[in-house]
Amino acid sequence: MQNNAATFQCPNEYCKAANHESEKLCQQCGTPIVKRYLWAVGEGVEDVKIGEIVGERYWQKGTRIFVDTKPGLPPETPVAEIPRAVKPYLRLISYRLQVPQVYGLLSTGTRTTTEILLLEQAAIYPDGTPLAGQLMPDLICEWETATSLRQLNWLWQIAQLWQPLCTEGVGSSLLDPKLLRVEGSLVRLLELSSDRNATPILADLGKFWLQLVAKAQPDITEFLAQLCQSLVEGVPSTEYLVGLLERGISEIGRNQARTITISTYTDTGPSRQRNEDACYPPSKTTISTPTTAPLAIVCDGLGGHEGGNIASSLAIETIQQQVQQLPINHPDLDATTLSSEIERFARTANDKISQCNDQQNRYGRQRMGTTLVMALAHLHEIYIAHVGDSRAYWITRSGCHQVTLDDDVASREVRLGYALYRYALQQASSGSLVQALGMTSSSTTLFSASKSSLHPTVGRFILDEDSIFLLCSDGLSDFDRVEQYWQEVLPIFDGTDVASIVARLVEIGNTQNGHDNVTVGLVYCQVTPQQLNKALSASSLLQQVDYADTDKEIGVEDSDITVPVNAATADVKFAPLKQPEPVQTKVLPSKKRKRRSLLPILLGIGFLLTLGGGIAAYLFLPEISRRFNPVKSSSVIPPELPTSPVPLVNQSIPVVSVGTLIQIKSQITINQNQLSNSSAIAKPTAETSTVIVPAHSILEVVGKQENLRQGDLLKLRSLCLPSSTTPNPASNIKPQLRLGQEILIPQTKLNPANSEIVPTQGNICPPRILTTPVN
Repeated sequence: MQNNAATFQCPNEYCKAANHESEKLCQQCGTPIVKRYLWAVGEGVEDVKIGEIVGERYWQKGTRIFVDTKPGLPPETPVAEIPRAVKPYLRLISYRLQVPQVYGLLSTGTRTTTEILLLEQAAIYPDGTPLAGQLMPDLICEWETATSLRQLNWLWQIAQLWQPLCTEGVGSSLLDPKLLRVEGSLVRLLELSSDRNATPILADLGKFWLQLVAKAQPDITEFLAQLCQSLVEGVPSTEYLVGLLERGISEIGRNQARTITISTYTDTGPSRQRNEDACYPPSKTTISTPTTAPLAIVCDGLGGHEGGNIASSLAIETIQQQVQQLPINHPDLDATTLSSEIERFARTANDKISQCNDQQNRYGRQRMGTTLVMALAHLHEIYIAHVGDSRAYWITRSGCHQVTLDDDVASREVRLGYALYRYALQQASSGSLVQALGMTSSSTTLFSASKSSLHPTVGRFILDEDSIFLLCSDGLSDFDRVEQYWQEVLPIFDGTDVASIVARLVEIGNTQNGHDNVTVGLVYCQVTPQQLNKALSASSLLQQVDYADTDKEIGVEDSDITVPVNAATADVKFAPLKQPEPVQTKVLPSKKRKRRSLLPILLGIGFLLTLGGGIAAYLFLPEISRRFNPVKSSSVIPPELPTSPVPLVNQSIPVVSVGTLIQIKSQITINQNQLSNSSAIAKPTAETSTVIVPAHSILEVVGKQENLRQGDLLKLRSLCLPSSTTPNPASNIKPQLRLGQEILIPQTKLNPANSEIVPTQGNICPPRILTTPVN
């Protein structure tokens, strides 16, 4: 460690001049110097004094706050294998708006050998703001002064994070006031805290929230009190909690006054012969408070593909026409429906482009395609959808946040827990796209026509303050230009014309990058929050909650379920939510008298014989008894769908169903002949009698059969295989599993040491796996 004065190296690789900390531009070449404030986690942090420089580049500016003095160099990663403590950060990268990401690892070279995690996008005010380098305030301190809409917005964000964080074993992070911080309307976590003792439950969240009730805004106090009590006494699921909060937000948001201004600009750029980008509204158009759906779209035709300009224009036209048919200002257009519709619009545009490719016999790199990023405002929310690497940024007076995650190889590596993001960016083909509009039909995959091969990302954001959403192609976003120049957008908040700022951003893209077309769309949202004239009725909102949707999912119809709420109690308590009673089926007598038949008698005798055989099996075959003994429960609660890989905590892999994806972490050898003797799933040939499943393979469950002797058998199909494998030298062992081959594996053979469940959200094959990424 060195106790040197902080000097910052210019990020321009052709300059690298030393600059004083106070300089915002390199004094030699004029390149902006971005100061990345990093939060340090690890025992070794205590040995570093403020003012010291660690690893010859990280300057400790404050307690546990470091600044990278060489922002133009990739962070060092001095470990061969990703530590277990880092995995949750990587797998939660889709939530990086609230969850920080690991910037790099370093060692202090002192008494401890534990690596220090340097976290970027933690709850520290960014460079370019008045409070740059200082910790953001914790939620409890800011709670009392927040509007009722913002208070519910914060809780809604926490509720959405609850299941993903608990799945990764870090749910207790949402119960620690020191870690739970806010930046305006955003909830920001300072770091992740491991669930060392036990995974927290929703009742713990309710107890934590109870301390907020006393200082909640008057119009939501009753609602919040009953909501917290509901959590303590037990609610069915996280989805149920999120639904209640959304109802409250909807009621508050209806009183909000909003003004939307949209401006776009697309330019060919100094080095391209034609413009493959497209935008909506048309370039150099500014619309204020549109009478139709407030919509902005940016598309970037894939470079190197013929007809990229046609694909981007066709995507714009298709989506814009579909959005116009939405009843966008109708209060009953719920969020779930709107999100699904936006996804459908993207798939429709994809299929139109794909059909054009097929009709024109375009194959491989001749197929035209495009990226997509769009913003659609609806009441108190704005929806951001994207496919590819065109980006959306959320800009407020306090900071700039990238809200989309590129659909490229680097992001996929991080999501699977294979690499740190900034390390993955340095690898070959890191920027290759793994999905884009038009490359293939959205309704087909390699092995199944029932699953979609296109997975648009749709995010929702509650508008409780003035905000700007910047949509752009990579002609602007490449080389971190938005992170360097986002302050250029701030004058809009003080009345500067939106169109002039859009033109300025295009100029920055052309002069500071200049290698591609540049397209920019700005959506300026001005909001005026207002308090309700009367208190939010908790009773009416809670009474709207029933189990209709749950019943449909499990195949139960016409059940009469009510949720009683005692709204008259003076202490603002209510009866606990009742779970649905078992649905009873009544046999009604026929109105017509029918001739007696021997058939019912014969069927009855057959039923009794079958029942007797079942009872005998239950009594004398313990294994059958175990498999058919129902679990007693007072209710049926639908399983919560995790948004990230499920950690394996049992001795064998958890219960899986058809469609589950399983990644093999260490090589497995399976004798298919031994399994086929007791299973009717498959009849392997001599060629496949013994199969080697190599490490890093990803398999899909396509069948399942009970096997009394060896346990449940899974029929698996290989989706992804390592690009290179070493054959087993034994002469009686055949080569490794082939791509698309189906095999049998006992479920008990899959355990946390050699396998794990991976998300089913498409593009799951890492770059070292046999796939063909979209360039």
